[in-house]
Amino acid sequence: MARMFRVLGFWTLVIGLMAYAGHMIEMAILFFAQTAVFVLLGYLNFSERTYILMFWGYMVLSFLGFTYWTVFEMGLPF
Repeated sequence: MARMFRVLGFWTLVIGLMAYAGHMIEMAILFFAQTAVFVLLGYLNFSERTYILMFWGYMVLSFLGFTYWTVFEMGLPF
């Protein structure tokens, strides 16, 4: 399970590099920070249950943040 967090770190790094190449600096910084957290968590030898709980917590926070951003920050199209 720890290896999956390193894989998540790799993919967030790839997305961050593509965002940086596309001059989306804020998005790149966000994904570089996620890369650092995922790689760090990948090398901490937690139990599988702990990794699953951390991943679900990450998913809840990211979906709440995405929903907040799309509704309140981007505005409605009407």
